[in-house]
Amino acid sequence: MTGNALWPEIEFELPRKTARQRERALQLLAALDARYPHAKCRLDWKVPHELLIATILSAQATDEGVNAATPALFAQFPTANHFASSSADEIAPFIRTIGLWRNKARAVHESMRTLVDQHGGEVPKNMKDLLALRGVARKTANVVLGNCFGIQAGVVVDTHVGRLAERLGLSKHTDPGKVERDLMALFPRERWCDLSHLLIFHGRAVCKARGNTCSSDEICGKFCALAADASKKR
Repeated sequence: MTGNALWPEIEFELPRKTARQRERALQLLAALDARYPHAKCRLDWKVPHELLIATILSAQATDEGVNAATPALFAQFPTANHFASSSADEIAPFIRTIGLWRNKARAVHESMRTLVDQHGGEVPKNMKDLLALRGVARKTANVVLGNCFGIQAGVVVDTHVGRLAERLGLSKHTDPGKVERDLMALFPRERWCDLSHLLIFHGRAVCKARGNTCSSDEICGKFCALAADASKKR
């Protein structure tokens, strides 16, 4: 496969999916599009390094908690250079309300130093360089590439996406990497970034881990039933 800036080569083989499975995925995508036409990233950011930092901070934390902390943080450190020339101890007081704040302060500082030292203060537009930053795994890299640059390198798999992928019969796996590959194989590449937002919105609104309202929901009712039928036929 030949890659380009927006369609980089996929570095691993995707699982095979049937035409019927892909058609079902398209039907689900259409239903989610209709339900959540304004689905987007819930983290607040203005420039790419802010989304990178916010996503690092969001690990094992809520988007709301991160959004409450980042305005003061970004005001104090307006550029990657400001973060890089500071220290983890100077960053930490701004994120004390977020879980694992000590480790995250170090990750933010070191990742910004790498941006300045190796990338001129600019956020890399490729998976390899993003993964070399402290605190960045595929989930974070996919968030940044998709939302900042429109680069479809993969699908963000957080706890919501992983839960819905299983419930809706999109993947039988629990490992995020394997779930991501199933989703990449099922859905059109140009929609990979959108897909994660749509699944996250549905996971928060309806298909919750606890206290879900799936039993009365049209999307869950239709596609969970189809998932159950498909499972019986295997």
